[in-house]
Amino acid sequence: MELKDIKSVYFIGAGGIGMSAIARYFLHKGLFVAGYDKTPSTLTRQLEKEGMNIHYEENVKLIPIECCQPETTLVVYTPAIPATHAELVYFQNNGFTIEKRAQVLGTLTRTHKGLCFAGTHGKTTTSTMCAHILHQSHLDCNAFLGGISKNYGTNYILSKKSDYVVIEADEFDRSFHWLRPWMSVITSTDPDHLDIYGTKEAYLESFRHYTELIQEGGALIIHKDLEMKQHVKEGVKVYDYSRNTGDFHAENIRIENGTITFDFISPVENVKDIELGQPIPINIENGIAAMAMAQLNGCTAEELRKGMGTYAGVDRRFDFKIKNNRHVFLSDYGHHPKEILQSAKSLKELYGNRKVTVIFQPHLYTRTRDFYKEFADALSHFDEVILTEIYPAREEPIPGVTSALIYDNLRKDIEKRMIKKDDVLDFVRSRDFDVLVVLGAGNLDNYVPQITEIIQEKEKQESKK
Repeated sequence: MELKDIKSVYFIGAGGIGMSAIARYFLHKGLFVAGYDKTPSTLTRQLEKEGMNIHYEENVKLIPIECCQPETTLVVYTPAIPATHAELVYFQNNGFTIEKRAQVLGTLTRTHKGLCFAGTHGKTTTSTMCAHILHQSHLDCNAFLGGISKNYGTNYILSKKSDYVVIEADEFDRSFHWLRPWMSVITSTDPDHLDIYGTKEAYLESFRHYTELIQEGGALIIHKDLEMKQHVKEGVKVYDYSRNTGDFHAENIRIENGTITFDFISPVENVKDIELGQPIPINIENGIAAMAMAQLNGCTAEELRKGMGTYAGVDRRFDFKIKNNRHVFLSDYGHHPKEILQSAKSLKELYGNRKVTVIFQPHLYTRTRDFYKEFADALSHFDEVILTEIYPAREEPIPGVTSALIYDNLRKDIEKRMIKKDDVLDFVRSRDFDVLVVLGAGNLDNYVPQITEIIQEKEKQESKK
């Protein structure tokens, strides 16, 4: 189904953050938008205020008449919906076009210039950074992001005038194979999701195939020295980048007094004195990729400088909650060994003279089983490591796979401790910290507001002494 043929869109599982962004896109385009979700939420109520017709009972009779024409109705569903769901079955049995979220994003890349960001890690920050640069430039953009932009308080940007759409390309279940990028960044290809892919080779092959999908006349911006080998169509330009070398890189890096400034070196135009709005060392490299994409599509030097200087970050990506001379506390989504290593190195580069403590919740039994030695090596770059039990997400326990596998392989001389997740708040109350980071993709982040309050209360008590 082509976008021009669609008059109404029905969402089965309307309340997910990714689904809601697409719903808003179609509302923005003036289409009739409706859907089902299991329970009302703040997000679904807001969507209703914006014009979406939502019900909360699994009932075919509640599907609006506007969404009952197979020729003009697109049905979008989340894989979390069971195959037996009555409304899904109705649409399947009556010849409707039914697509996953990734397929819809793929359709958008056929009708807009898709600027896609793929990689094991770094893609959320880099895509959000690029979207911000473009949005405040003369080009503008639409954007569907993998995290909440702190500049906009949402994971989407909509534009009435721009032909560009920034998309985070998710490799989890090969979803990014639905995309047809105009240009793409690949940040990293460190093997992950081996519960899905089975082998490292299969994972790398998935990325190789992804590069074949870039449209003729477009470009691939790829991190230097990745293990994967691209295979682009004839007519697709290939650029490489890294922090210090490549077609795009940084020179004259200055890290001082909590600021980071560098010169952006580019085959298009060098730009001096780029200052990071979120001054974290890893964002030098992320910024290079984001600016490369923006510059290749027409952003000016001043627009790059302004965009990078005003970028505020992404929720749970180096998300500072407290930052002063007495305490530093932040939350970070890092859950792969390479992400954790980058987090550790960045924090040690910023706070070399201070003790950095990490509370880490491993994510998935399979990932822990496959990478426990790499996790231990990465975590050993911190000064102190606190481990909680594994967050299982969608998995059943695997005999013998616990956090102890990581714990037992940590550096011999490191300060370390294992605690239950439920005991984390009491642990934070019982200790003082210099620099504290909560790491992981599980549910430990739910405690971040309370940890923030505990540390702030300690500061109040200290100030009274």
